[in-house]
Amino acid sequence: MLKFLSKVRIEYNTLDPRLASCVEFLAQCNARKAKESNPNCQVLVKRRTDEQPPQITVTFVNGVEEAFDAAATSAQSIRKMILDKGQYLETEQMFREAGEQWPVMIPDEELLQVAPGVKPRKAEDKK
Repeated sequence: MLKFLSKVRIEYNTLDPRLASCVEFLAQCNARKAKESNPNCQVLVKRRTDEQPPQITVTFVNGVEEAFDAAATSAQSIRKMILDKGQYLETEQMFREAGEQWPVMIPDEELLQVAPGVKPRKAEDKK
């Protein structure tokens, strides 16, 4: 997960009962496998004393920053969003390195073509 990130900032009040997601996400960031995937990723923890809701802010390797309301979002959901976006970034980089246009534009007529060996669906199957 950390291989797609350059910085993680976790903010929470230790007395706030909504901090579970932050603590779980911090544990995931501190896991050996995660740290080995990107030792240069900064993981910052800010323990707050105010009533602000817990927040996790991540900065992707391409500089895009995204903030998550950790009171309303589970650590697993945040991790999945990071992995999904990271996969997108890897694909984009692969296309750009190959000199291909990004994003890939597939003409409508190609989308409607039947792939060889794939049985076309009947009209009643599409319901």
